[in-house]
Amino acid sequence: MNFRSRVVLTVAAAVIGGMCAYAGATNAAADLRVVAESINATLRANHYRPALLQDDRYRQLESDALVLAATAPSDEAFRTGFNALWKQGPFSHVALLRADESADERYARMDTAPGGENAVSLDWQGDAAVLTVTTMSGTDTIEAIELAYDKIAARKPARLIIDLRRNGGGAFAVVPLVGHLIAQPLDAGVFASAAWYRDHDAPPGPRDFPSATPWRGYSLRAFQAQMLAQPLTGYRIDPMQPHYPGPVYVLTSARSVSAAEIAADVLKATGRATVVGERTPGAVLSSKRFDIPGGFHLLVPVADYFSIANGRIEGVGVAPDIAVDADHALDVALGPVSARDR
Repeated sequence: MNFRSRVVLTVAAAVIGGMCAYAGATNAAADLRVVAESINATLRANHYRPALLQDDRYRQLESDALVLAATAPSDEAFRTGFNALWKQGPFSHVALLRADESADERYARMDTAPGGENAVSLDWQGDAAVLTVTTMSGTDTIEAIELAYDKIAARKPARLIIDLRRNGGGAFAVVPLVGHLIAQPLDAGVFASAAWYRDHDAPPGPRDFPSATPWRGYSLRAFQAQMLAQPLTGYRIDPMQPHYPGPVYVLTSARSVSAAEIAADVLKATGRATVVGERTPGAVLSSKRFDIPGGFHLLVPVADYFSIANGRIEGVGVAPDIAVDADHALDVALGPVSARDR
Protein backbone atom coordinates (compact mmCIF):
# COMPACT_ATOMS: atom_id res chain seq x y z
CA MET A 1 0.00 0.00 0.00
CA ASN A 2 1.48 3.36 -1.01
CA PHE A 3 1.49 6.49 1.12
CA ARG A 4 -1.36 8.11 -0.75
CA SER A 5 -3.59 5.06 -0.21
CA ARG A 6 -2.82 5.13 3.50
CA VAL A 7 -3.94 8.77 3.56
CA VAL A 8 -7.24 7.83 1.94
CA LEU A 9 -7.77 5.05 4.49
CA THR A 10 -7.03 7.49 7.29
CA VAL A 11 -9.59 9.96 5.93
CA ALA A 12 -12.22 7.23 5.75
CA ALA A 13 -11.48 6.09 9.30
CA ALA A 14 -11.65 9.64 10.63
CA VAL A 15 -15.20 10.18 9.44
CA ILE A 16 -16.77 6.97 10.76
CA GLY A 17 -17.95 8.25 14.14
CA GLY A 18 -21.26 10.01 14.51
CA MET A 19 -22.53 9.47 10.95
CA CYS A 20 -25.91 8.17 9.85
CA ALA A 21 -26.74 7.18 6.30
CA TYR A 22 -30.05 8.53 5.01
CA ALA A 23 -33.01 6.19 4.54
CA GLY A 24 -32.69 3.80 1.63
CA ALA A 25 -28.93 4.28 1.16
CA THR A 26 -26.66 1.28 0.93
CA ASN A 27 -23.31 0.69 2.63
CA ALA A 28 -22.14 -2.00 0.24
CA ALA A 29 -18.63 -1.39 -1.12
CA ALA A 30 -19.72 -2.54 -4.58
CA ASP A 31 -22.41 0.16 -4.70
CA LEU A 32 -19.97 2.84 -3.51
CA ARG A 33 -17.62 1.83 -6.29
CA VAL A 34 -20.44 2.57 -8.74
CA VAL A 35 -20.78 5.98 -7.07
CA ALA A 36 -17.03 6.65 -7.37
CA GLU A 37 -16.92 5.56 -11.00
CA SER A 38 -19.92 7.78 -11.78
CA ILE A 39 -18.21 10.74 -10.10
CA ASN A 40 -15.07 10.26 -12.17
CA ALA A 41 -17.05 9.87 -15.40
CA THR A 42 -19.28 12.89 -14.68
CA LEU A 43 -16.30 15.13 -14.00
CA ARG A 44 -14.58 14.09 -17.20
CA ALA A 45 -17.74 14.52 -19.27
CA ASN A 46 -18.72 17.96 -17.96
CA HIS A 47 -15.63 19.82 -16.74
CA TYR A 48 -15.14 23.08 -18.62
CA ARG A 49 -11.51 22.33 -19.52
CA PRO A 50 -10.73 18.60 -19.90
CA ALA A 51 -7.00 19.34 -20.30
CA LEU A 52 -6.88 20.12 -16.56
CA LEU A 53 -7.88 16.52 -15.84
CA GLN A 54 -4.83 14.98 -17.47
CA ASP A 55 -2.21 15.72 -14.82
CA ASP A 56 -1.00 13.31 -12.15
CA ARG A 57 -2.62 15.24 -9.32
CA TYR A 58 -6.09 14.85 -10.77
CA ARG A 59 -5.56 11.21 -11.76
CA GLN A 60 -4.51 10.50 -8.18
CA LEU A 61 -7.78 11.94 -6.90
CA GLU A 62 -9.68 9.61 -9.23
CA SER A 63 -7.76 6.68 -7.74
CA ASP A 64 -8.35 8.03 -4.23
CA ALA A 65 -12.10 8.04 -4.82
CA LEU A 66 -12.02 4.37 -5.81
CA VAL A 67 -9.91 3.45 -2.76
CA LEU A 68 -12.30 5.39 -0.53
CA ALA A 69 -15.25 3.55 -2.06
CA ALA A 70 -13.66 0.23 -1.09
CA THR A 71 -12.93 1.28 2.51
CA ALA A 72 -15.67 3.70 3.60
CA PRO A 73 -18.07 2.04 6.08
CA SER A 74 -21.11 4.01 4.88
CA ASP A 75 -22.28 6.28 2.11
CA GLU A 76 -22.02 9.25 4.49
CA ALA A 77 -18.44 8.34 5.33
CA PHE A 78 -17.70 8.19 1.62
CA ARG A 79 -19.30 11.58 0.99
CA THR A 80 -17.43 13.26 3.85
CA GLY A 81 -14.16 11.58 2.92
CA PHE A 82 -14.51 12.57 -0.74
CA ASN A 83 -15.13 16.20 0.18
CA ALA A 84 -12.15 16.15 2.54
CA LEU A 85 -9.92 14.93 -0.27
CA TRP A 86 -11.17 17.64 -2.60
CA LYS A 87 -10.40 20.40 -0.14
CA GLN A 88 -6.84 19.89 -1.40
CA GLY A 89 -7.91 19.37 -5.00
CA PRO A 90 -6.36 21.13 -8.01
CA PHE A 91 -9.43 23.36 -8.50
CA SER A 92 -12.48 24.48 -6.57
CA HIS A 93 -16.22 23.83 -6.82
CA VAL A 94 -16.14 20.04 -6.67
CA ALA A 95 -18.32 18.60 -3.92
CA LEU A 96 -20.54 15.60 -3.24
CA LEU A 97 -23.89 16.65 -1.78
CA ARG A 98 -26.90 14.87 -0.33
CA ALA A 99 -29.88 14.85 -2.70
CA ASP A 100 -33.54 14.43 -1.85
CA GLU A 101 -34.62 15.44 -5.36
CA SER A 102 -33.17 15.35 -8.84
CA ALA A 103 -30.73 18.01 -10.01
CA ASP A 104 -33.34 19.28 -12.49
CA GLU A 105 -35.92 19.61 -9.71
CA ARG A 106 -33.38 21.45 -7.60
CA TYR A 107 -32.65 23.92 -10.40
CA ALA A 108 -36.37 24.39 -11.07
CA ARG A 109 -36.80 26.05 -7.68
CA MET A 110 -33.33 27.51 -7.20
CA ASP A 111 -34.23 30.96 -8.55
CA THR A 112 -36.90 31.37 -5.88
CA ALA A 113 -35.08 29.66 -3.00
CA PRO A 114 -34.42 31.94 -0.01
CA GLY A 115 -30.99 32.83 1.30
CA GLY A 116 -32.23 32.84 4.89
CA GLU A 117 -33.11 35.38 7.54
CA ASN A 118 -29.46 35.92 8.50
CA ALA A 119 -28.24 36.57 4.95
CA VAL A 120 -28.23 40.37 5.26
CA SER A 121 -28.02 42.77 8.20
CA LEU A 122 -27.52 46.52 8.41
CA ASP A 123 -26.03 48.15 11.50
CA TRP A 124 -24.94 51.66 12.35
CA GLN A 125 -21.67 52.39 14.09
CA GLY A 126 -20.84 56.04 14.53
CA ASP A 127 -20.77 57.68 11.12
CA ALA A 128 -20.65 54.30 9.31
CA ALA A 129 -23.26 51.96 7.89
CA VAL A 130 -22.15 48.31 8.23
CA LEU A 131 -23.83 46.08 5.66
CA THR A 132 -23.12 42.39 6.39
CA VAL A 133 -23.92 39.89 3.62
CA THR A 134 -23.29 36.17 4.24
CA THR A 135 -24.52 34.73 0.93
CA MET A 136 -24.95 35.88 -2.65
CA SER A 137 -27.96 33.60 -3.19
CA GLY A 138 -31.65 34.06 -2.55
CA THR A 139 -34.41 36.37 -3.72
CA ASP A 140 -34.76 37.53 -0.12
CA THR A 141 -31.05 38.38 -0.07
CA ILE A 142 -31.47 40.60 -3.13
CA GLU A 143 -34.55 42.26 -1.62
CA ALA A 144 -32.78 42.81 1.71
CA ILE A 145 -29.80 44.47 0.00
CA GLU A 146 -32.17 46.75 -1.93
CA LEU A 147 -33.93 47.71 1.28
CA ALA A 148 -30.60 48.33 3.01
CA TYR A 149 -29.54 50.78 0.29
CA ASP A 150 -32.84 52.64 0.69
CA LYS A 151 -32.07 53.06 4.39
CA ILE A 152 -28.47 54.05 3.63
CA ALA A 153 -29.66 56.69 1.17
CA ALA A 154 -32.09 58.10 3.71
CA ARG A 155 -29.52 58.30 6.50
CA LYS A 156 -26.51 59.34 4.36
CA PRO A 157 -23.66 57.80 6.39
CA ALA A 158 -20.14 59.17 5.98
CA ARG A 159 -18.91 55.74 4.92
CA LEU A 160 -20.25 52.32 4.03
CA ILE A 161 -18.60 49.12 5.23
CA ILE A 162 -19.59 45.94 3.37
CA ASP A 163 -18.71 42.89 5.47
CA LEU A 164 -18.11 39.78 3.32
CA ARG A 165 -15.92 37.94 5.82
CA ARG A 166 -18.39 35.07 6.21
CA ASN A 167 -19.84 35.14 2.71
CA GLY A 168 -19.88 31.68 1.14
CA GLY A 169 -20.70 32.90 -2.37
CA GLY A 170 -23.77 31.96 -4.38
CA ALA A 171 -25.39 33.72 -7.30
CA PHE A 172 -26.50 37.22 -8.26
CA ALA A 173 -26.89 39.24 -5.07
CA VAL A 174 -23.60 40.73 -6.30
CA VAL A 175 -25.70 42.77 -8.76
CA PRO A 176 -27.50 45.06 -6.27
CA LEU A 177 -24.54 45.04 -3.90
CA VAL A 178 -22.35 46.59 -6.62
CA GLY A 179 -25.03 48.30 -8.71
CA HIS A 180 -25.88 50.90 -6.05
CA LEU A 181 -22.23 51.96 -5.89
CA ILE A 182 -21.45 52.57 -9.58
CA ALA A 183 -22.43 55.40 -11.92
CA GLN A 184 -21.81 53.67 -15.27
CA PRO A 185 -22.53 50.16 -16.66
CA LEU A 186 -19.74 47.86 -15.59
CA ASP A 187 -18.30 44.72 -17.16
CA ALA A 188 -17.07 42.82 -14.12
CA GLY A 189 -15.66 39.72 -15.78
CA VAL A 190 -16.03 36.91 -18.29
CA PHE A 191 -17.01 33.25 -17.86
CA ALA A 192 -15.29 30.78 -20.21
CA SER A 193 -17.15 27.50 -20.78
CA ALA A 194 -16.22 24.23 -22.48
CA ALA A 195 -17.37 25.81 -25.75
CA TRP A 196 -14.34 28.12 -25.53
CA TYR A 197 -11.87 25.35 -24.82
CA ARG A 198 -13.17 23.18 -27.64
CA ASP A 199 -11.65 25.70 -30.04
CA HIS A 200 -8.83 27.20 -27.98
CA ASP A 201 -5.89 25.68 -26.16
CA ALA A 202 -5.28 28.79 -24.05
CA PRO A 203 -7.58 30.70 -21.68
CA PRO A 204 -9.19 33.90 -22.97
CA GLY A 205 -7.34 37.18 -22.53
CA PRO A 206 -8.14 40.89 -22.70
CA ARG A 207 -8.34 40.82 -26.50
CA ASP A 208 -11.04 38.13 -26.28
CA PHE A 209 -13.17 39.70 -23.55
CA PRO A 210 -15.07 42.14 -25.83
CA SER A 211 -16.48 39.19 -27.78
CA ALA A 212 -18.29 37.86 -24.70
CA THR A 213 -22.09 37.75 -24.81
CA PRO A 214 -23.27 40.07 -22.01
CA TRP A 215 -25.38 38.69 -19.20
CA ARG A 216 -27.74 40.78 -17.07
CA GLY A 217 -30.23 39.39 -14.60
CA TYR A 218 -30.82 37.24 -11.54
CA SER A 219 -31.88 33.83 -12.87
CA LEU A 220 -29.24 31.17 -12.30
CA ARG A 221 -31.06 28.76 -14.63
CA ALA A 222 -31.12 31.28 -17.47
CA PHE A 223 -27.53 32.28 -16.83
CA GLN A 224 -26.28 28.70 -16.95
CA ALA A 225 -28.23 28.00 -20.13
CA GLN A 226 -26.58 30.97 -21.85
CA MET A 227 -23.14 30.32 -20.37
CA LEU A 228 -23.03 26.69 -21.45
CA ALA A 229 -24.13 27.59 -24.98
CA GLN A 230 -21.60 30.39 -25.48
CA PRO A 231 -17.78 30.32 -25.46
CA LEU A 232 -17.62 33.51 -23.39
CA THR A 233 -20.32 35.14 -21.26
CA GLY A 234 -19.79 38.61 -19.86
CA TYR A 235 -20.95 39.58 -16.35
CA ARG A 236 -22.44 43.07 -16.76
CA ILE A 237 -23.79 45.17 -13.89
CA ASP A 238 -25.84 48.32 -14.45
CA PRO A 239 -26.08 51.32 -12.10
CA MET A 240 -28.99 51.21 -9.67
CA GLN A 241 -30.83 53.78 -7.61
CA PRO A 242 -30.45 55.01 -4.97
CA HIS A 243 -26.76 55.60 -5.62
CA TYR A 244 -24.40 55.75 -2.66
CA PRO A 245 -21.47 58.05 -3.59
CA GLY A 246 -19.46 57.96 -0.39
CA PRO A 247 -16.36 56.00 0.67
CA VAL A 248 -16.75 52.22 0.72
CA TYR A 249 -14.74 49.57 2.58
CA VAL A 250 -15.08 45.85 1.85
CA LEU A 251 -14.06 43.37 4.56
CA THR A 252 -12.67 40.00 3.41
CA SER A 253 -11.30 36.81 4.93
CA ALA A 254 -10.26 33.31 3.93
CA ARG A 255 -13.99 32.48 4.12
CA SER A 256 -14.99 35.02 1.46
CA VAL A 257 -15.38 32.76 -1.56
CA SER A 258 -16.68 32.60 -5.12
CA ALA A 259 -19.25 35.35 -5.82
CA ALA A 260 -18.01 37.23 -2.74
CA GLU A 261 -14.59 37.34 -4.37
CA ILE A 262 -16.11 38.69 -7.58
CA ALA A 263 -17.76 41.50 -5.62
CA ALA A 264 -14.55 42.36 -3.77
CA ASP A 265 -12.51 42.26 -6.98
CA VAL A 266 -14.77 44.51 -9.01
CA LEU A 267 -15.23 47.10 -6.24
CA LYS A 268 -11.48 47.20 -5.67
CA ALA A 269 -10.59 47.28 -9.37
CA THR A 270 -12.91 50.17 -10.14
CA GLY A 271 -11.49 52.15 -7.24
CA ARG A 272 -14.94 52.17 -5.68
CA ALA A 273 -13.84 50.45 -2.47
CA THR A 274 -10.88 49.82 -0.21
CA VAL A 275 -10.56 46.12 0.63
CA VAL A 276 -9.59 45.46 4.26
CA GLY A 277 -8.74 42.06 5.77
CA GLU A 278 -7.27 38.86 4.36
CA ARG A 279 -6.60 37.59 0.85
CA THR A 280 -9.57 35.59 -0.36
CA PRO A 281 -8.96 31.88 -1.14
CA GLY A 282 -9.35 32.06 -4.93
CA ALA A 283 -12.31 29.71 -5.39
CA VAL A 284 -14.03 31.36 -8.34
CA LEU A 285 -15.50 28.89 -10.82
CA SER A 286 -19.08 28.41 -11.93
CA SER A 287 -20.47 24.99 -11.04
CA LYS A 288 -23.48 22.87 -11.89
CA ARG A 289 -25.15 19.97 -10.08
CA PHE A 290 -25.35 16.52 -11.64
CA ASP A 291 -27.23 13.44 -10.46
CA ILE A 292 -25.02 10.67 -9.07
CA PRO A 293 -26.19 7.17 -8.03
CA GLY A 294 -26.77 6.56 -4.34
CA GLY A 295 -28.79 9.70 -3.65
CA PHE A 296 -26.10 12.29 -4.36
CA HIS A 297 -25.50 15.41 -6.40
CA LEU A 298 -22.04 16.22 -7.68
CA LEU A 299 -20.92 19.81 -8.15
CA VAL A 300 -18.78 20.11 -11.29
CA PRO A 301 -17.00 23.27 -12.49
CA VAL A 302 -18.53 24.15 -15.86
CA ALA A 303 -16.91 27.55 -16.44
CA ASP A 304 -13.89 29.57 -15.37
CA TYR A 305 -14.08 33.25 -14.40
CA PHE A 306 -11.75 36.03 -15.49
CA SER A 307 -11.84 39.49 -13.97
CA ILE A 308 -11.72 42.22 -16.60
CA ALA A 309 -9.19 44.10 -14.48
CA ASN A 310 -7.15 41.32 -12.90
CA GLY A 311 -7.52 38.15 -14.95
CA ARG A 312 -8.10 34.74 -13.42
CA ILE A 313 -9.04 34.74 -9.72
CA GLU A 314 -9.22 30.95 -9.24
CA GLY A 315 -6.16 29.89 -7.23
CA VAL A 316 -5.07 33.53 -6.81
CA GLY A 317 -7.72 35.29 -4.75
CA VAL A 318 -8.28 38.98 -4.14
CA ALA A 319 -5.54 40.75 -2.21
CA PRO A 320 -6.63 43.37 0.33
CA ASP A 321 -5.54 46.98 0.09
CA ILE A 322 -5.02 46.91 3.84
CA ALA A 323 -3.88 43.48 5.05
CA VAL A 324 -4.99 42.70 8.61
CA ASP A 325 -6.32 39.69 10.45
CA ALA A 326 -9.98 39.26 9.52
CA ASP A 327 -11.02 39.57 13.16
CA HIS A 328 -9.62 43.12 13.23
CA ALA A 329 -10.81 44.26 9.79
CA LEU A 330 -13.95 46.00 11.05
CA ASP A 331 -12.01 47.92 13.70
CA VAL A 332 -9.59 49.14 11.02
CA ALA A 333 -12.40 50.19 8.69
CA LEU A 334 -14.09 52.05 11.54
CA GLY A 335 -10.84 53.72 12.60
CA PRO A 336 -9.46 57.13 11.66
CA VAL A 337 -8.58 57.79 8.04
CA SER A 338 -4.87 57.66 8.81
CA ALA A 339 -5.24 54.11 10.15
CA ARG A 340 -7.47 52.87 7.31
CA ASP A 341 -5.46 54.29 4.46
CA ARG A 342 -1.92 53.85 5.71
